[in-house]
Amino acid sequence: MKKYILLILKLIAAVIMLQTLFFKFTGAQESIDLFTKIAGSNEAYMRISTGVFELIASILLFIPKKTWLGALLTLGLMFGAIMSHLTIIGIEHNEDGGTLFISAIITFISGLILLISYRKNIPLIGKNL
Repeated sequence: MKKYILLILKLIAAVIMLQTLFFKFTGAQESIDLFTKIAGSNEAYMRISTGVFELIASILLFIPKKTWLGALLTLGLMFGAIMSHLTIIGIEHNEDGGTLFISAIITFISGLILLISYRKNIPLIGKNL
């Protein structure tokens, strides 16, 4: 049962992160507007690099010995997204009803549970956790 719950958490986190990549990589106006609020003139750099890191995190979640790393990267990315919403963007962006913010929270929680579950795989310190 635990195995299936962890798989579902991986899928939730990966699907949420991967579904935004099309917008980030194609330069969709919504994505440009969002990252311009956050990064100003560095919008393109931040938008693309965030997408690349989300892609890497999504892949790592499904590599058994690297799931912990994917989860940690997911946590860092989603912490940044949540803080951006709380300090710059606002909970609601482009009248989305807070969907992006809620998605970031769901992904953060999924990443946290996965990191805790796979903590024994962390090199050097995992055996002691």
